[in-house]
Amino acid sequence: MTNHTDVSVPTKIEGRLKAIIICWFFGLGNLVAWNSMLTISDYYYQVFPKYHPSRVLTLVYQPFAFGTMMLLAYYEAKINTRRRILFGYILFSLCTLALVLLDVGTSGKGGAANYVGICLLVAGFGLADAFTQGGIVGDLSFMDPTFLQSFFAGLAASGALTSGLRLITKWAFDKTDDGLRKGVILFLSISTLLEFSSVFLYAFVFGRIPIVKHYRKKAASEGSKTVASDLADAGIHTTDDQVDSERLSNKALIWENRDLGFDLWLIYAITLSIFPGFLCENTGQHRLGSWYAVVLMALYNFWDLVGRYVPLIDCIRLKSRKGLMVACLSRLALIPCFYFTAKYGDQGWMIMLVSFLGLTNGYLTVCALVAPKVYKAPEQNALGNLLVVFLIGGIFSGVVLDWLWLINHGSF
Repeated sequence: MTNHTDVSVPTKIEGRLKAIIICWFFGLGNLVAWNSMLTISDYYYQVFPKYHPSRVLTLVYQPFAFGTMMLLAYYEAKINTRRRILFGYILFSLCTLALVLLDVGTSGKGGAANYVGICLLVAGFGLADAFTQGGIVGDLSFMDPTFLQSFFAGLAASGALTSGLRLITKWAFDKTDDGLRKGVILFLSISTLLEFSSVFLYAFVFGRIPIVKHYRKKAASEGSKTVASDLADAGIHTTDDQVDSERLSNKALIWENRDLGFDLWLIYAITLSIFPGFLCENTGQHRLGSWYAVVLMALYNFWDLVGRYVPLIDCIRLKSRKGLMVACLSRLALIPCFYFTAKYGDQGWMIMLVSFLGLTNGYLTVCALVAPKVYKAPEQNALGNLLVVFLIGGIFSGVVLDWLWLINHGSF
């Protein structure tokens, strides 16, 4: 390992708690649009019963997210981070609003043309995810580690919040005419407002918090040029004679952290091979009826959120990188467990498995991303982007593997 500059956490600079809360909202805004799509799958299965919505829409989303993220990670050092993140959140907001307008304009009718329109908007979500998630993770990687943990907790909270809202809106309109559709429109409208709040917080609040300005000034002094626009917005202007120290190449960063990259890929490959497609289509008929898949996804999202807060308890956070690898590999056993539970088990066993899937997903994600990595700010930013590539790559792999369940299910 080469010698790198340690990043200390200042104790007298104001705004740490405020920054932590806003980072949580950034995570919420980053996935609330996509989680909204997942949690209204019961509606799309009613409108498009022959098109496998949960699987197809996820498969549309991921290539755009993964391909764009690879490109952005390669050019990370030359990209204006502020514009990148704002573009992503604005795109999220507009695509979510467009989903509402599309449903209202078509009166909730099915058909191939309307389905293609939804797929195009989902592709927009994929693009936006790459712009925001990689940009935010890179930006927070050279700041207080708690900021990054809070962002990933916000990602999980988006799932828990959307699941909770979906249960409420489904219940509120359950006995009314066209109640499912009314609940979905209200639900997507709330999601749109949450997306616009992320735009506001990043554009006008986050960059002006004293502790954030401290870290960005430190990053600029270490040669980072990606923070210049954010510093300028906060009234701090950098000069061209800032230290432009040599940094490790992306190839070297990947090699030094190949275990963490593999961990993140494996975590999400396993999770997305089960969630949401398997839960929506392969768990059979149960007493909960149309509520069953919604309840399972709500439980997954709740325990995923809990898992992302568990590492805050230092004594139970997994710090060994070898131990982290073993824990990630052990989750492979979940695949046969879900298969046999769906075939022979009852609702209680499936609920327990889904809860464990969410808990381990959240816990191991945070442990991998906040594992000790002592680099200079430009390298931390680059590594944050690269690890997100592995994370999204794992999601993409899981989405593809999820289709294998249909072979046994006889749905091809």
